[in-house]
Order: sequence, then structure tokens, then C-alpha cells
Amino acid sequence: MAATVLVLTSPVLLAMAIAIRRGTPGRALFFQTRLGVNCEPFTFVKFRTLYADARQRFPHLYAYRYTEQDLRNLKFKITNDPRVTPQGRWMRTSTLDELPNFWNVLRGDMALVGPRPEIPEMLPYYTGDMMLKFSARPGITGLAQISGRGRLGFHETVNLDVQYVKTRSWALDLKVLLLTAYKILTRDGAF
Repeated sequence: MAATVLVLTSPVLLAMAIAIRRGTPGRALFFQTRLGVNCEPFTFVKFRTLYADARQRFPHLYAYRYTEQDLRNLKFKITNDPRVTPQGRWMRTSTLDELPNFWNVLRGDMALVGPRPEIPEMLPYYTGDMMLKFSARPGITGLAQISGRGRLGFHETVNLDVQYVKTRSWALDLKVLLLTAYKILTRDGAF
């Protein structure tokens, strides 16, 4: 299925890559280390939606040092994020920036449905049952993506990821895929 999606969307992928390269300096694709099953690192790929020098321009957004109070209020998607390029805004709201994730599915790093893959910098904040998230292959979509996406906080997202791991089934995966299509069409929670 992942190969089919990549082939069928190849004209869109090419057009988006050109738009990104023409819009701001830097690569069209963004590569990042994420954690998969059993916290094994893998290279996650998506279209670049942030300025290539965002880490240098906004270092405070990459510190990843949080108190328990910070974690209660933490949301990874920031409304009007200054790091996001003009092209990145419409790609994020349309969710087209995630199309290269199908490469990760093809490689076996990810599944269509599962917990969202985490960055290694956040691993120290996982305790107890939260670690169950890493017992399943991460997914392109999951319960968090159909339950609020960018509006969810860190703990809400992790709780939904753990709930998915505890209750996963083919029926749940089908439900998540169908609701994901609806959420993408309505752009619910995407920013």
C-alpha cells in the first residue's frame, strides 16, 4: 500500500519538492531521528515545513528541558509558529508534508496506524506505563491524530498512544484510517 501511495502521489511529491526549494533555502525533505519499536532509532522523513536554520534562529524551542508543570501544558504544535515557512503553513494544514512518511512504512520503520514516533530528546519524560507506547511500531496516523492532533498536549497524546497499544485491532486500525481521511479533508486540528 505504501509503495502504491508513493507512486500515485509522485507528481504531487515532485511539485511540493519544487515549491519548497523555490520558497526558502534548504532541502525539500526533512530527516530526523525518531524512536520506533523498543526505542530503536530510525530516520524519519517528511517534507520540510520549517526554515532550514530554525534551530539556530529559535534555540529556545529546541532546549527540551521541561518541568512537570511544563509537561502538563506542553503542545508540540505552536499556533503561528515563527519557524514555519509560508509553504510549510499550507502543507501542514493539508497534511501533505507527511506524504514522505510512506517511505518509512515501505522500509518497515513505521506502520499506517500506531503511536506517533517520538524524538529521542523526549524519552527521559516517559515513565511507567507511558513506555508501552514503544512496544508497537509507530504509525503515520493514530488515535492522537483523530482526537485533536495539534491541539493535544504531551500527556494527552501519550495517553492516546498507550490506549492504542492496549486495544489495537484490525477494526480499530480501519476506524482510525477512515477518521484520518475525514480529519484531513476537514483540516481539523492541523496547523
